[in-house]
Amino acid sequence: MPPRPIRLAVLAAALALTALSALTVLSVLTVLSAPAARAADGERSADGEWSAAPASGGGSRPGGDGRPYFYLEGAPGSVLEDRLSLTNPTARPLTLRLRGAAASTTSTGALAVRPGADPWLALASAQVRIPARTRAEVPFAVTVPPGAAPGDHPAVLVASGGGREAGVRVQVRVAGPVLPALTVEDVSVDKGRSLIRYALVNRGNTTLAPSLAVRADGLLGASLRRPARPLPVELLPGQRVELTEPWRPPALDRVEVRLTVAAGGAAPSGAGASAVFVPWGPVAGAGCVAVGAGAALWVRGRRRRGPGGPVDLESVSELATTGAAS
Repeated sequence: MPPRPIRLAVLAAALALTALSALTVLSVLTVLSAPAARAADGERSADGEWSAAPASGGGSRPGGDGRPYFYLEGAPGSVLEDRLSLTNPTARPLTLRLRGAAASTTSTGALAVRPGADPWLALASAQVRIPARTRAEVPFAVTVPPGAAPGDHPAVLVASGGGREAGVRVQVRVAGPVLPALTVEDVSVDKGRSLIRYALVNRGNTTLAPSLAVRADGLLGASLRRPARPLPVELLPGQRVELTEPWRPPALDRVEVRLTVAAGGAAPSGAGASAVFVPWGPVAGAGCVAVGAGAALWVRGRRRRGPGGPVDLESVSELATTGAAS
């Protein structure tokens, strides 16, 4: 039997080899399992969120795939039909609730959904269950009332489920005479915030995408020339929005501000306001300097006249006359 020290050395070497083998096996298992983990992560990332969009090839003006919204046109009393496409790319079935709602414009010009339902819209189903990685199409109809006025009637199809809500715009145009009309009103100058405030009003019966041009002329020349540019506003019939335009006013001048708005088919509209800009800080400082200079000149004049003050010529004349009479 080998001596005890040799036996201990052999046992330690065996234990080291065993530990090394275990670590090697563990490393191999880790490398083998990494692709599986990455594949699982890739599968989860491929599961995007569900989406809602117009079905391809429908509407009064079919444009193939990729319609940004529904466009339907018909006479009063007609029934218009189309289909809503719902896509579930996830690995789980999905249940979505559907409703039709009226649309409006917010105070900043963004399209918003009204709380109530739109009586013109009717969906084939108020709820739909979509299997995993499947697309479903839900028919809906728009019934135009017999006495509907000509022009645009905006609405929204709203789908909700899976912790989120999405809407698809429905633009319904009732056949008949259309009148695009846009006005700019209530123009004012906010000198404290260096803003031009104004309101846009859609007085016609069509949806408008306005553009705005701004100019400001002062006694010392032009202080602002901003050519017409589209505004990020969609103005629905009868809607009014209040907006602002930033600018850098002059330090000293009287300025006339003029705003001109236009939209497709509508006559241009203009309105203006005036404002006077005075740098009161420097003006007050100059006034103080002037007052101080005047006071200094007055004191200097008093010193030159001496302590007796000014001579009264009338008194001198009276004394001379009295002395002569004596």
